[in-house]
Amino acid sequence: MRRTRPALALLAVTALLVTAACDGVADPAPPPPAIAEATAAPPPAAAPDTACNPRASLRPVGALPAPARLPAGSQMAKIRQNGKLVLGTSQDTLLFSSRNPFSGQIEGFDVDLGRQIAEAIFGDPNKLQIRVVPRPERTNWVRDGKVDLVISTMSATCARWKDVDFSTVYLETGQKVLVAENSLVKSIDDLDRQKVCAAAGSTSLENIAKEPGKPIPVAKASFGECLVAFQQNEVVAISTDETILAGLKAQDPYAKIVGPRFTQEPYAVAISKDHPEFTRFVNQVLDRARADGTWAAIYTKWLGTAPKPPAAQYR
Repeated sequence: MRRTRPALALLAVTALLVTAACDGVADPAPPPPAIAEATAAPPPAAAPDTACNPRASLRPVGALPAPARLPAGSQMAKIRQNGKLVLGTSQDTLLFSSRNPFSGQIEGFDVDLGRQIAEAIFGDPNKLQIRVVPRPERTNWVRDGKVDLVISTMSATCARWKDVDFSTVYLETGQKVLVAENSLVKSIDDLDRQKVCAAAGSTSLENIAKEPGKPIPVAKASFGECLVAFQQNEVVAISTDETILAGLKAQDPYAKIVGPRFTQEPYAVAISKDHPEFTRFVNQVLDRARADGTWAAIYTKWLGTAPKPPAAQYR
């Protein structure tokens, strides 16, 4: 018998309201993106685009320049002149980029990576302006120059490479399932024709629709809203990257993560195709972070014992 979780649901709703009301270093959150049919299945999933190696990025040239010696006319020099690195990210992905309810600051693994890039440009990791980007708009905001880059648990895919460039992969994960702790479900294979939530605009939603058992994808504006729907028994499960599910589970002690990974999700930094020199620069920063232990320190701070970082691949 499924239990109801009114208290948890109230907490989750309250958390969302607090998140929306708080004001910190980040720009105010934009209104939730319009979702034509928030609880309907997306169109039939297209065949995966495998025309490229989505993990292979632009190879750096030379050594990482000092902040005061950035190439004239480069995007890095323009950002330095602007005085802030504008980072697009989410505010509700616990452990990666979520607003601390006590400090009002958005913090997490992705934000700390952004601070590493800010430090490489300014010599100061705090020269960072955070803008909360609706998940379905991440590539558009990068392409339209509304942010300098996006770091937001975003998987590099061949389809997205057509719109933006990606850095080398900074984290490898994969999709699993979050269910109630008393559930008998062991994997996505046990959710035939049952409602499974994921954020609109995520590859997770598309992946649910591809499963042969035909679970019913339910789109919400964010994974925080998925958690509310789960706690109110509107859906029986949430399915997305294991790392994001870990943050959701930390907010619901009556949930568990099950199943093997049924996708591969390589996280990378999204950057405009107009600035390939900036992508190469970010790759230099990531290479340095892998080599000097910074990547491992950030991983340990937010996610636990650090594995070996993903090796850089270049085209």
